[in-house]
Amino acid sequence: MSFTATKFAPSPLPLNSTTPRSNDKPLSFSFDHSKPNPSSSFLGSTRKLLRFNALAKPHAHTRASSSPVAAVLLERTSNLLVTKEEGLELYEDMILGRFFEDKCAEMYYRGKMFGFVHLYNGQEAVSTGFIKLLKKEDSVVSTYRDHVHALSKGVPSREVMSELFGKATGCCRGQGGSMHMFSKEHNLLGGFAFIGEGIPVATGAAFSSKYRREVLKQADCDHVTLAFFGDGTCNNGQFYECLNMAALWKLPIVFVVENNLWAIGMSHLRATSDPQIWKKGPAFGMPGVHVDGMDVLKVREVAKEAVGRARRGEGPTLVECETYRFRGHSLADPDELRDPAEKEHYAGRDPITALKKYLFENNLANEQELKTIEKKIDEILEDAVEFADKSPLPPRSQLLENVFADPKGFGIGPDGSYRCEDPKFTQGTAHV
Repeated sequence: MSFTATKFAPSPLPLNSTTPRSNDKPLSFSFDHSKPNPSSSFLGSTRKLLRFNALAKPHAHTRASSSPVAAVLLERTSNLLVTKEEGLELYEDMILGRFFEDKCAEMYYRGKMFGFVHLYNGQEAVSTGFIKLLKKEDSVVSTYRDHVHALSKGVPSREVMSELFGKATGCCRGQGGSMHMFSKEHNLLGGFAFIGEGIPVATGAAFSSKYRREVLKQADCDHVTLAFFGDGTCNNGQFYECLNMAALWKLPIVFVVENNLWAIGMSHLRATSDPQIWKKGPAFGMPGVHVDGMDVLKVREVAKEAVGRARRGEGPTLVECETYRFRGHSLADPDELRDPAEKEHYAGRDPITALKKYLFENNLANEQELKTIEKKIDEILEDAVEFADKSPLPPRSQLLENVFADPKGFGIGPDGSYRCEDPKFTQGTAHV
């Protein structure tokens, strides 16, 4: 598979549509929006994709990369999309994500977690499909729905659970909480509570990789950055500014849109003038791709090429993964706005069930092997909860760390001690 295109042309989505975009039919491609589309295989399917050429008149000042375009072609020498080892790795990572989030819900309702907790159930194919292809040196920038991205990137379950419990043994020593997972060791550059604010950070990380390779002459620096964000973010200014910069400088970044069709309680179809987010890529001179985000194997095939392009120095890619969250926006959301029929439709397309079916049908795994994985994950999570529960709370002296560049004066008193350790500080009567 290769993305030689800077433009793809599926038929436009009817703006008056009240039904979910995704169905079991393949995505259609065409040369001309005014003509009916011939059907073709959905991107990432096991069959060959339609190849087409759309001859466009290049603008006088357009870079060579936006000249005549061709679509994606998927060539296969084998009917199998993964080996047995790869399939089991994908299954284990997805089960870890699903079971971890279920355990989070349990701990939240038992009063072990506080604040807003946004779960990832249903979207596991996106995290696993992309992140498990990365090297340790590659970077991931997440959103407030970041637990599973952290796990896929290799952050230990103990550290993620402890962070959710607000404990000192968490990956941010209890100061980040659910929405701000970070790990320097694993190049997880943070979850971000406000939508869109992680995209400039990801763009900066990608620029750093390119600078180190081309300016500092670090020939082995082929690091790639993944920027994850949702459909609601795609109406924010940072998104467009960073698409422009990434294309202008051919940065090694993949913009991954986890389009779960709902921005809290706002339907994507009601909030966006053109719901096809992938089309915004070609507008900035980079490939735009739409993929079934409920199928980890399809996501993985697209991710391979997008990450490969970035690593080869061919620039950014915008990938729209159409997925669905199985729970409300957060655990505080009663989830009453979405149509029950819509939720039932996507529940029937559970990405874990789909992968399990593929593994069985292709004799890549048996029931006992998958049950062994599930038992292993259960034990890991029980250990993570026990570890988090017994871990100490952060000391009060951490309160002012990472707040002021120079904490002397307000944070540190004349005698060198932290002012927050003064009992009068929390009473609001300390003299500063």
